[in-house]
Amino acid sequence: MTDQIAHQLDQIDLSLIAELRRDGRASLSELAQILGIARATVRLRLEKLQDRGVIRGFSVVLSGDGHKAPVRGLVMVGIEGRGADRIVRHLRGIPEVEAVHTTIGRWDLILEVGAQSLATLDEVLAKIRSLEGVTTSETHLLMTSKR
Repeated sequence: MTDQIAHQLDQIDLSLIAELRRDGRASLSELAQILGIARATVRLRLEKLQDRGVIRGFSVVLSGDGHKAPVRGLVMVGIEGRGADRIVRHLRGIPEVEAVHTTIGRWDLILEVGAQSLATLDEVLAKIRSLEGVTTSETHLLMTSKR
């Protein structure tokens, strides 16, 4: 969520988003009860958040998804010149690259990657490093996730 959008959200919107993150299947009635507002207000707020692009969609997390990619990591990537758009297009074509984030600072991109094994991760890293315009990278393996 961009800072501009975040400034446009009030406490009800933020609470609604938090509840949907906690339970994306909650009914409008359940959300209304939790938030202490009318069901119609929840529906209207939800529609406005979707129309404005704050909420872009909903997804399903399957029980096996936590084990889909047992080897996970963050890959910081440095790029030379102005090839970032081309590189991002290539990265999106690599199935193990789950997310691409642009950054400000030492690194140009931070990638979330997931692989079935260290050998597969090594192959993915080789693909990333071989892209024209990628000058440097650094990889951090994720050990456990705490919530």
